[in-house]
Amino acid sequence: MSSDLLHESETVELKKSLAELKEGLVSIAAILNKHRAGELWFGVASNGKVVGFEITEKTLRDVSQAIGAHIEPRIYPQIESVSQSGKPCLRIRFEGQETPYFAHGRAYIRVADEDRQLSVKELEKYILSKHRDALRWDNQPTELALADLNTTKVQKFARKAGMVWGSLGETPDTQLQQALNKLELLHKGHPVNAARLFFAKKPPIQLRCAVFASTTSATIIDRHDYDGDILELIEEAQKFILKNIHIGMRIEGLYRVDVPEVSMEALREAIINAFCHRDWRSPDYVQVAIFKDRVEIRSPGLLFGDVTIEAIRRGNVSSRRNPLIADLFRRIEMVEGWGRGMPLMLENAPTVEFREFAGLFIASFERPSFLVGGNMGTTQETTQETTQETVEKAKGKAFELLNLLKQQPNTSRKQLAAQTGLTEDGVKYHLNKLKASGRIRHIGPTKTGRWEVLAPGDLADDGRAGV
Repeated sequence: MSSDLLHESETVELKKSLAELKEGLVSIAAILNKHRAGELWFGVASNGKVVGFEITEKTLRDVSQAIGAHIEPRIYPQIESVSQSGKPCLRIRFEGQETPYFAHGRAYIRVADEDRQLSVKELEKYILSKHRDALRWDNQPTELALADLNTTKVQKFARKAGMVWGSLGETPDTQLQQALNKLELLHKGHPVNAARLFFAKKPPIQLRCAVFASTTSATIIDRHDYDGDILELIEEAQKFILKNIHIGMRIEGLYRVDVPEVSMEALREAIINAFCHRDWRSPDYVQVAIFKDRVEIRSPGLLFGDVTIEAIRRGNVSSRRNPLIADLFRRIEMVEGWGRGMPLMLENAPTVEFREFAGLFIASFERPSFLVGGNMGTTQETTQETTQETVEKAKGKAFELLNLLKQQPNTSRKQLAAQTGLTEDGVKYHLNKLKASGRIRHIGPTKTGRWEVLAPGDLADDGRAGV
């Protein structure tokens, strides 16, 4: 091999001498974690110049022992003395599939020709990604027997999903087993965790709801914990919210239509997402928290995989922590197979905010009633009229501003106020809410920069996103 063929890359590392042995072991781990195989050379400078060095049997033995002592899991490389441009060099060829690999107790990843140490969070994601199927919770078998499932619930679900329920002459147990097999809810005859969530006679999950007296959690004025299966708890969450927020109305033809101050379409998507994509290994609960100024849906577990809050606002991304649970929701048309939950929330509640805090993913919806001082009037009629007016105004102004910013990205706050009829303070309020919710961002200096509309919503094409 001629020296001009040697150069550092994502799979090749060059070291001048064994004085760099520790760094060389780091490169082995980094390359294995990225490419599962590679080469490490000693006696060749990083620029490819061959310098060579004296190699003995002890040299080979010492390098082998260093690799065995400091690379985990253990690998068995090919270590040999090779003549390169007439000079003796040491070539180590290695491969391994048991990632992640560690050098001196730390994990690294190869980026171009450099080795970068993985952070704890990156390492966690790396391990979860590798073992995603094995670590899934929803398809793991339980200790339950078929008799522990509610056959009526399964039958009702199957019919709603358009499935045929058994045949004439079959026993109820056979019909139940066939339905569960079609839904992929049995493992060696035992119901898996997803089946327990939907159909157990004794539902194992709980929903926690609370109403707070102000914009903080200092004082609770109402609290209720609900037990039930996953479908029942989704309905209970919606009922609790409707009972504790303001309801307006509008007239359509001859009929009155109730209009909650927060879009129930958006809230329902958030609630379903909370149960569908939560981390079921966490002992925490899905929570509904109603404050004076907002409604929060809190789901145990941070965003899954490589998905970020910015990504779910901007593009067609979907990483499912619980694909079997998601598929059950899809079968009864509670979710779609295209990850549209986030865009639907943004379409119906343009100022919704998403954040991660203390192991929770939180969707926060502002309450327009708070914008009028929290006093919705002294009569039901006044309450309805004020709520409806506030809801429509807040949502309408948000969309109006989004459209204007898309068409006129260099417009000023003063110009926006003139075009929308808002005060400059009103424009500032809505812009801050839209920025906080990830719908817009400002690029460049305050006075001479421009606005960029980020989220899809009603203003973009069919790019959809989901958690």
